[in-house]
Amino acid sequence: MIIDKAQPYKEKMIELLAAEKLPVADLPEKLDNFIVAIQDGIVVGVAGVEVYGNNGLLRSLAVHPEHRGAGIAGKLLARLNSISKKNSLTALYLLTETAPAYFERKKYSKITREEVPVEVQQSSEFSHVCPVSAIVMKKEL
Repeated sequence: MIIDKAQPYKEKMIELLAAEKLPVADLPEKLDNFIVAIQDGIVVGVAGVEVYGNNGLLRSLAVHPEHRGAGIAGKLLARLNSISKKNSLTALYLLTETAPAYFERKKYSKITREEVPVEVQQSSEFSHVCPVSAIVMKKEL
């Protein structure tokens, strides 16, 4: 498996996100901070970070069902952590409805929406794409 920049694989990345019922309409045109996991020429995982000042919003983490349990999500998260630190981000935030326990194992902590920086709160993902019932989490970098 290799991890690569997402832009050349944008169409396949969107197919995977849509299949996993994750939002795609508000993806940025340029996927500078998005990465994909490729195995045997197939996109099997995706993840990205939207940058807001020195904070990032982790979004679009998905692994194809046939490839789950192989550590792909963890490898994608580790690469995004590295990219985020290199870009001088100090914290990553995320919204999840299905995987809070997974992210807690990856050192994310549950927080309230009010604790999220305003610029992250104003993102489309945060402000109107994800439901208010989604759990908000943070990881210091």
